Amino acid sequence: MGTPAPGCNGTVFNILKEGSGAEVAKGATVTVHATGVVKESGKKFWSTKDPGQNPFTYRAGVGQVIKGWDQGLLGMKLGEERQVIIPGAEGYGAAGFPAWGIPPNGTLDFTLEVLKIE
Repeated sequence: MGTPAPGCNGTVFNILKEGSGAEVAKGATVTVHATGVVKESGKKFWSTKDPGQNPFTYRAGVGQVIKGWDQGLLGMKLGEERQVIIPGAEGYGAAGFPAWGIPPNGTLDFTLEVLKIE
């Protein structure tokens, strides 16, 4: 099942590898490795670990990324890896993201690893 993400109605997470030290808090600048798979099709749509890609940096908890990701990373520690399962309503919604192969209301399965917290 997973642990419910704070402030979400359906997004859950599972800790894959424990981290230590500082935790991701609202407003922190976070750098992560991320791999996203469409749960319905099993197809990877994005990975920062693919050739030519770089880790992704954003401000946590302030709406710069989809809600399930934004809330699902809060509380992660440096070096932690999480699986975050995001239902369509907290992902790309009814529009989906056709360019990435994400269908309307598609469920996203992300593996996220915190590399840096500032």
